Amino acid sequence: MADQGEHSKLRIDPTAREDARRRLQSVRGHVDGIVRMLEDEDVYCVDVLKQTKAVIGAVAKVSDSILRCHLKHHVVTAHERGDEDTIVAELMEILKYR
Repeated sequence: MADQGEHSKLRIDPTAREDARRRLQSVRGHVDGIVRMLEDEDVYCVDVLKQTKAVIGAVAKVSDSILRCHLKHHVVTAHERGDEDTIVAELMEILKYR
């Protein structure tokens, strides 16, 4: 993936960044709740699985939002900047993990 210096002017849209930050703060609270559940010896495994699935879904929404922002603000303008090859390489790297 491209390093920070290579795309120092390409930043996350402020609205998307704030939305992601808020969502991840909520996820953090949710994870803390799961940790508290696991501290209870009587916790039921299915309850923990449900909560972890909710966290996975919330993190996926953050990822989707940031990807959408990247596509909208950076990928569609790559030709204008002359960095199509770099952007395509980044996308191929990202898609390995989706």
